[in-house]
This record gives sequence, C-alpha cells and structure tokens, in this order.
Amino acid sequence: MRQARAWIAVTAVVVGLALLASAGGCAPKPESAQPVPGEEQALLTIATGGASGPYDVIGGALAKVYQTKLGYHTAVRSSDGSVENVRLLESGKADLAFAMSDVASFALGGLESFQSSGPVARMKSVAGLYLNYVQIVTKKDRDIHSVYDLKGKRVGVGAPNSGVEVNARMILNEHGITYNDLRPEYLSYSEAIEQLKTNAIDAAFVTSGLPNTAVLALQSTDEVQIVPIFPEHIEKLTKRFAFFEKAQLPPGVYQNEKAIPTVAIRNILLVRSDLPNEQVYRLTKAFFENLDALQHAHEAAKQIDRQKAGENLVVPLHPGAALYYAELARAKEPQP
Repeated sequence: MRQARAWIAVTAVVVGLALLASAGGCAPKPESAQPVPGEEQALLTIATGGASGPYDVIGGALAKVYQTKLGYHTAVRSSDGSVENVRLLESGKADLAFAMSDVASFALGGLESFQSSGPVARMKSVAGLYLNYVQIVTKKDRDIHSVYDLKGKRVGVGAPNSGVEVNARMILNEHGITYNDLRPEYLSYSEAIEQLKTNAIDAAFVTSGLPNTAVLALQSTDEVQIVPIFPEHIEKLTKRFAFFEKAQLPPGVYQNEKAIPTVAIRNILLVRSDLPNEQVYRLTKAFFENLDALQHAHEAAKQIDRQKAGENLVVPLHPGAALYYAELARAKEPQP
C-alpha cells in the first residue's frame, strides 16, 4: 500500500529512473532528477564516503534495509566525505547523508568550507551515530611523537571536501601549526595508508570509527604508531568546540599497550529538511528496528545507542525523526 503511494507521488520520469536504479544496483541520482519539496521520494539516494570506509559500508547496509523493509528504490552515492555530503543534500542530489558533527555545525553557520556558499538550511538530523576518533598515524621509524613533530613533514590531511581535512586543520591550528609549516597531501584513507607504506608521506590524519581497516592493513606489514594529542590541547579543543569529545584509543586497538589520548567527533545521519514528516518517521523507525543489520555490516555501528541518538545534536532533528524519539520515550514511561 505504501509503495503504491510512493509511486503516485513522483513523475513518470523519476519512476523510470527508479526502475533503472533497482535493476542496475546503486547508481547515483541523475543531476536532472530534482526532488519535489514536500513529496515522498520513491528513490532515496544516500551520500556516504570513500569505498570500504564505515560511511560507505553502513550506508550500503541501510540502503538494503530501506529496499527490503520499506520497498524504496535506493542508490548509494560514494563521496569524498562530510563536506561533499552536506552539499549533495543541500542541492537535492542526496536525500540522506552521513556527516561528522564539526562539518554539520560549520555548514549551519556558514563557516570554514561553507564561507563562500553561506549557511546550509536544507538539512535536519535523523540520528546521532558512532564516534569518529582522530587518529594521527605514522610509522615508528619516522620519529614522530607529538603533533609538533609534524612540522616540516609530509602529512596526509584527508581528501578534499572531507571532514578529515577540516578537523586536521583544527588540530594543527590548536598547536600553532598551519599548512605552511608542513607539506600537506590531500589523500583519502586508502591513499594515505598506501603512501605511508611506501614512505611517500610521514604521517596521516585518519578520522574514523575504530578500528580503521586501512590502518589495520598497514599494521600487518609495518610497525604502526598513533601520535597522541596531549591532555592540555584536548581540554582547549573541547572547550572551544562543542562537537569535540575527550576520547581514548583503547589498548590493543592497534597493538598499542596503553590507551592513547585523542579527541572524537560524533557522526550524524542527516536528511533533507523538506522530506515529509511521515516518510522520515518511517525511515527513522526502520533504521533502529534493523540496527542489527548495520552492526553486522560494520563494527562501528555497535556504538549507536537508540536511547541517546536523538540527544545533543548540532543539527536539529527532523520533525519526523523527533516523533519517533517521542514515541520511544513514551514507551519507557511506567504504565498506569
């Protein structure tokens, strides 16, 4: 019944495109297929991240949930990460998107990567997800023991338009370091780790859930070292930016004997603000009712807590998502 309603809500052109997407797998939404505000979307495009990264893996699993449980046609759009995802959402080329809280916060305020384009208004939150840990990865023979030691070094700072690159600059700036003080290389996770392996770079910022599979792969061939962020800088970062949280890489995550101090940033699942409340309610409910499928796809999803997923978000909840959390809260109340 609800699948039929969805088909009625779109034009014949979009219907044809949705059929092609279902037949050919996860193709991105064509540039010309602009959604109609306020109408239910039969074809959902989810903006994720680099291939094999947590965003892409969890996003692929979520797309299957929406296909099999709700009857939507879905497309997964790989990207360079949070900045690009927010822009895809704002332009209507994605309906849902994964992003880090720092990038989402800057987008709302028209700051950092969004200074020239201005504040982003076309996004709301569905859920707070797992933490992304700032991991400054190097090899033991590079003699890098603190952020200050990155001066003069070749450093992978993240792909262009990625959340990694945004917070790499923030971490460096907190230590009084700019890109003029080092040799920045704009690389994805996999590119950075490969160049670390071949000694083309000396260190790389990897901001992701734990463990990062690319770092694990490097660890299988080289002696990996994670550079700590010292407590005094963690204190300043968390006071200055609400989206940073004090964190530690636990012992053993990368064969480290002791916990490594760092900062972490919560990921958010975002949605177009103009999607109907009823549709976003169903999307939110299906997300949590099938959380086990996402957790099976990637270890990081095991951190997602439905009881807290609607709290302390830098982007306001979509009314449809807020309705789901209100129902969840009522279900916990004592029955008369």
